Amino acid sequence: MYIKDLYAISPQKTHDLSFENGDWKVLNEYIYKAIEPSYQDLIPNAQLRRMGKAVRMGMGVSLPLLGRNPKPDGIIFGTANGGLEDCIKFLNQIVEYNEGTLTPTNFVQSTPNALAGQIALLSENMSYNVTHVNGSLAFESALLDASLFFDEHAKEEKRLLLGAVEEISDYNYNIDRLGERFKKELVSNEELLDSETGGSYCGEGSTQFYLSNNPENSLAKFTAFKQSSHLFHDEIAEFVMRFLEEQNLTASDIDCLLLGRNGDVTTDSWYQKVEQLFGEKPTVYFKKSVGEYRTVSAFASYLAVRLLNGQAHYLIENGATVKPRTILIYNHFDAVRHSLILIQK
Repeated sequence: MYIKDLYAISPQKTHDLSFENGDWKVLNEYIYKAIEPSYQDLIPNAQLRRMGKAVRMGMGVSLPLLGRNPKPDGIIFGTANGGLEDCIKFLNQIVEYNEGTLTPTNFVQSTPNALAGQIALLSENMSYNVTHVNGSLAFESALLDASLFFDEHAKEEKRLLLGAVEEISDYNYNIDRLGERFKKELVSNEELLDSETGGSYCGEGSTQFYLSNNPENSLAKFTAFKQSSHLFHDEIAEFVMRFLEEQNLTASDIDCLLLGRNGDVTTDSWYQKVEQLFGEKPTVYFKKSVGEYRTVSAFASYLAVRLLNGQAHYLIENGATVKPRTILIYNHFDAVRHSLILIQK
């Protein structure tokens, strides 16, 4: 799957490429909120006022991509929660109004597939449209769906809009905080990976890719990906090496690692075990830039494409001068669901 274009809204200034050009934002907050661009030229004010944050961020990413590329043959998204804030508002209204006259806007935007539907409506796209809500493997499931789509249409040129979106709502943040996924003490993201306590900090954002099965003028390609659940700690090395063998690669063929270390002392040892397989390879720890959320692997993929195209090299540990051609992303959530994504130039 060849990546022709991409765009992201995140807790860093990715929407105007300031982040890629060296403007790294120091975050000293419990919640890493997305830095949103002005939507005035993209979305009519009447619609913008009624949009939940997840839909707003998603539209803010998809409309620029659709504006500079041909209409895609499908729209595929991954999200763990969708517009959960609007869902909670709608459920509260059911109680408050005793199932009477409810606000339709909150109902429309309360479903995870609200973004994919809005994009289809605004772009008049009546093609394949799917949203995967598979928790912390939602983006990986969307990748698998896209791969199957291209396999099915291998004899003709096809295009897809692929992406992920996640927002921080008070509801899911508080649930995760009570589940001890987030830190109780406050340290900046500069010091996050040196923290010796449990939990991390919550992030959010939307990342999207415009894909094609035609390699011409592509920025990079999703070469392979793999996911697994409930691995034992001593199985992760075999999981990674078997993945490389399936692609006829060895550890020495990987030019750069993108690892999801997040400062959680209880689960970062998984990443350290993977690092040991590759020695002193150049590495990027992407979660200290954008925080922890269930579809953050989409942002990692975005960052990998930027690195392959000569941007954001200041983020690379022990090898900022390297010019990578093959990047391996490893991420897990709660050390339960694990994913590997291989992206090449």
